[in-house]
Amino acid sequence: MLDFGFATSDEICAELGRRLKAARLAQGIQQVELAARAGVSRGTVNTLENSGQSTLASIVRVAQALNLVDELQHLFELKARTIFEMERSEQGKRKRASRKRRPEGMS
Repeated sequence: MLDFGFATSDEICAELGRRLKAARLAQGIQQVELAARAGVSRGTVNTLENSGQSTLASIVRVAQALNLVDELQHLFELKARTIFEMERSEQGKRKRASRKRRPEGMS
């Protein structure tokens, strides 16, 4: 199994594509049928499975069509690791990132 912590972005994308293909094959669905269910082209499914390249919207549609949307539930969810981090995250949840400050002497 690929360790995402040491993989390149291309390797991660390719691995996710392979996993989607394995899920499709395990369900006995052809690419054409999956494409129709997901509302994407067969070429999109093929490219996604072979290289992992696609839009985020297409990936979500394919995941929904394969009944894998629950797998996305906790994707990118911020996880507090310590009690201090949990308290800090509850105190001031930011609405947006802070602005970068200009170097002194520049206007």
